Amino acid sequence: MGMSPVYGVPEDAESIATIHRALELGIDFIDTADAYGDGQNEVIVGNAIRGLREKVVLASKFGITRSDDGTLAVNGRPEYVSKACDASLQRLGVETIDLYYLHRVDPVIPIEDTVGAMARLVQTGKVRYIGLSEAGAQTVRRAHAVHPIAALQTEYSLWSRDPETELLSLCAELDVGFVAYSPLGRGFLTGTISQTDHLTDGDRRRAMPRFADGNFEANNQLVSVLRQAAQSEGCTPAQLALAWLMSRPGSIVPIPGTKRLKWLEENAAAVAVAPSSAILERLDEVFRLNAAAGTRHPAAQMARLGI
Repeated sequence: MGMSPVYGVPEDAESIATIHRALELGIDFIDTADAYGDGQNEVIVGNAIRGLREKVVLASKFGITRSDDGTLAVNGRPEYVSKACDASLQRLGVETIDLYYLHRVDPVIPIEDTVGAMARLVQTGKVRYIGLSEAGAQTVRRAHAVHPIAALQTEYSLWSRDPETELLSLCAELDVGFVAYSPLGRGFLTGTISQTDHLTDGDRRRAMPRFADGNFEANNQLVSVLRQAAQSEGCTPAQLALAWLMSRPGSIVPIPGTKRLKWLEENAAAVAVAPSSAILERLDEVFRLNAAAGTRHPAAQMARLGI
């Protein structure tokens, strides 16, 4: 998502070079969505993997739509599923999407109807596996009864530990993989954002509660503990935050988004970080459930989560 104009202005050439370097480093899971840049993100990814398709596990998402006036909505209507998939396949320049998610659950359309249409994409060979993003536990169960859900994608990090209350155990029970998005707290857990003035005017984080005045300062106190712990472990805060996530039980795959080569290489090196049990316990204690100040999305977006 960061390769679209969301967190500052990206550069397509740098983005493509970053994807190529990821593949060189052995990172083969690429995640995009039709909502990122109104489809332009899929175009960038498609350009980057042209001629390299066999090296990539490609994921995309559908279901968030934008009207002409910029208003966002959710569409899980069965007739829309195939239409959205065909458009993504064309932008990506591929014949099959490996993992296709419903980006947000439509509160009006029964999940059985949406997943039934997604299952037909598997039957026709347009999609290999299907997933859900930010779905509640009962929705996952109902969806899984229609067609196996391969993965659930939900925000999970040191400062967003909500999945631990129910979703992680459910995924283990149903043998559903868990994909953790924003594992670095939209950059906050890197320890490199010392004040919101460093964010450009178009940066979406300016509208997020955890980056708001008051919450920002309180959350920075949490990150100061992460900085100290990373120093003691001889790594960066970002690497320690990722190592903590990879130390959690279950089938968890973090997807740290970046549009820069230097951050990609730093993130990739996190697989070599093995934090001590004392450090992991300290992080668990400080970054307990609901320790972060502010919700992870603005109110309107929070209403669309966990349905």
